[in-house]
Amino acid sequence: MPECENCDAVVTEEYVKVFAPRGMDTVRVCPHCEDKLRDGADVRKARSPRQ
Repeated sequence: MPECENCDAVVTEEYVKVFAPRGMDTVRVCPHCEDKLRDGADVRKARSPRQ
């Protein structure tokens, strides 16, 4: 199973197909990463709390 590069949580292959850039088989940030967000090609700290 694929894992999040940030927190090592297991994510589904379908999630990777939707949220990972082309050619990647993992995601940089997943829903379990409460303090991080995808920002274009980068990952940044969330400016406000995620709910």
